[in-house]
Amino acid sequence: MSLIVFGIHLAFLGYLIYRSGYIPWILGIALFIAGLGWMIAGVGPYVLPNAKLDFTLITAFGEVFFILWLWIRGWKVQEPTARSSDH
Repeated sequence: MSLIVFGIHLAFLGYLIYRSGYIPWILGIALFIAGLGWMIAGVGPYVLPNAKLDFTLITAFGEVFFILWLWIRGWKVQEPTARSSDH
């Protein structure tokens, strides 16, 4: 059951990354897919006990790409420019 909670966490993190301007949106999509994969892996044995869910381990690559991006480019991230508001 902890994989389901972890998957929800990754899905929310992926959504936030997708919406932010700090990190490339493709990493947000990859993390969202990784979250879905972990949720399927957590629920799969209970919902579909005879199904082959080996593909869900492939979704973990989104986490690896996110870690690599943080190591290589993450420390150079600058704040996005502020949008002009019409008040």
